[in-house]
Amino acid sequence: MSKITVIGAGNVGATIANDLMIQGIASEILLLDVNREKAFGEAMDIYQGAPFCSPATVHAGDYPDAADSDIVIITSGMPRKAGQSRLDLAQTNVDILKQITPQIVAVAPRAKYILVSNPVDILTYVFHKISGIPENQIIGTGTILDTSRLQSALAKRFHISAKNVHAHVYGEHGDSSFVPWSLVHIANNHVDSYRDCSPDKDKIDWDRNYSELEEFVKTSGAQIIKNKGATFYAVAMSVCHLCKCALNDVGTAVTISTMMHGEYGVSDVCLSTLALLDRSGVRGKILNHLTDNETDKLRQSAQKLRSVIEQIQY
Repeated sequence: MSKITVIGAGNVGATIANDLMIQGIASEILLLDVNREKAFGEAMDIYQGAPFCSPATVHAGDYPDAADSDIVIITSGMPRKAGQSRLDLAQTNVDILKQITPQIVAVAPRAKYILVSNPVDILTYVFHKISGIPENQIIGTGTILDTSRLQSALAKRFHISAKNVHAHVYGEHGDSSFVPWSLVHIANNHVDSYRDCSPDKDKIDWDRNYSELEEFVKTSGAQIIKNKGATFYAVAMSVCHLCKCALNDVGTAVTISTMMHGEYGVSDVCLSTLALLDRSGVRGKILNHLTDNETDKLRQSAQKLRSVIEQIQY
């Protein structure tokens, strides 16, 4: 079995640890937080449900306890507030990451690192630059949650299981993200032609309203924050999915934030495209053919992120 360390015992980190326990993904879960009492309380609360789950231990500790971790999940940082963009958080959370990084990589150099804190693309980039960890071991959650929001919305409109929806969000985890609609398929049919062959054609609510759906994906997080103060359930499920992928010998295609090296004309920035993830880490990118317009959108997203990188100190 596996050992997973979660850094940050706030809403997101604690929910991730709880989901890891419930899903039986790890045999040992370690919670680290600057507020040690909070981490201890969260670990105790989660572990007391152990009789209902697969055998596992959950405990709080300090950085040396993270030695031999298979995966380290970084959720530490200030949360996004209502009306605040993810990029507004950049320097504050970069400074927190700079404090965490040398302490954790010293004891867990072989772990795969999953960056969750926002702005995730910026923090993933900074982690690449300051950690010394090989690129294949660095995974930014990127647009995996945006992709899940898109897939679930399309599944609802088309009256079909989300598992039959193949659609992804590319670019920044934020306002400059976009959907490559040329790649969107429902049950092996392009999204624009699926209605013609579906037994539910009279029920399907689809008028090629691309912009409406993209706006829904981009604003869902802000809506949830406005209504309940924070987002943590869906992001925790997405992180647990990444953990399962990163512990599996078979590669899974996921939209994660990785360092770009000229793909689609984009370099020296982290953003999301499809990549294969398995036990070795990020095996490589899946270079799907994009239309010229989609390529332009990816480059514009990269430029937006680069403009932030140029303003931060790391």
